[in-house]
Amino acid sequence: MESERIVGMEISKRRSPTAILRGLFLLTHPLPVFFHLVAVTLLAVLAAWPSIAWRTLTLVVLAHAFMQFAIAILNDYCDRRQDAHSRKSKPIPLGLVRPREALVLGVMCILVMLLFLLFLPLLALLISLLYLAFGLAYDFGLKGTPWSGIVFALAIPLIPLYAFAGMQHVSPLLYWLVPVAALLGIALNLANSLPDIEDDARQGARTLAVTLGLRISALACPALTLLALFIIVLLSLTHIIPLQATLFWPFIVILLILATLQFIMSASIRNEQRRKPYFYLVVMTSLLLAAGWLIGALL
Repeated sequence: MESERIVGMEISKRRSPTAILRGLFLLTHPLPVFFHLVAVTLLAVLAAWPSIAWRTLTLVVLAHAFMQFAIAILNDYCDRRQDAHSRKSKPIPLGLVRPREALVLGVMCILVMLLFLLFLPLLALLISLLYLAFGLAYDFGLKGTPWSGIVFALAIPLIPLYAFAGMQHVSPLLYWLVPVAALLGIALNLANSLPDIEDDARQGARTLAVTLGLRISALACPALTLLALFIIVLLSLTHIIPLQATLFWPFIVILLILATLQFIMSASIRNEQRRKPYFYLVVMTSLLLAAGWLIGALL
């Protein structure tokens, strides 16, 4: 680990513009943020369909993008010391980005987010600020505690609320989406923690995944997905939130297949190479579940 820090210092001394740009790109956690933006875009389109105000949609997506960039960047800033002593190849310990640069960039992203939000409804601004508060609380202290799962459970339901509020369309469906999204939020938190669970445990972090253990955390993800699916089916069968008949059974079958794949992959979760693909499977399943439910209920 000492040699890795020395390598990072050497890189930092002779950083090329290409290396700096690569470091800044990696600092934004591009793939997880991409999934967030896909979700917000789909939700915003559904909220406004069929009369989509493209300017408003663009502002909704850009504001959320810069908020996610800020949370991701400041997450790496807060974790820089732990990352320097772990096996993670992160931009700051590698010397591609200096800590002060990351801090300034994170703050700048928050300011850009606020600038875009000024052109959106007040409710969208307030929801975004609440989400940002959860994200920063996670970055600056709660990440290494069992409360990290609660933060995800509280933050994830705010994404559809923000998208609908931004497009000025608040539906009663959103109130039922909150418990479903909360379950998915806990599943996402657990799946996101699995690749780092040994490093977190060695460094004394008591994340929800560390507290539950590797095996239980991996099994909890499909279990929470199935529980969310059960709520959706129950709401549909009781006609509280009915789904279109043509979409109902294909929707259920596809999600059951994905949940089964999660169970199958959880059996080999001790293999570290399987954990990132497992996380992305949980992300895709959660995205499909939320988007598919909204499509079936609203269109």
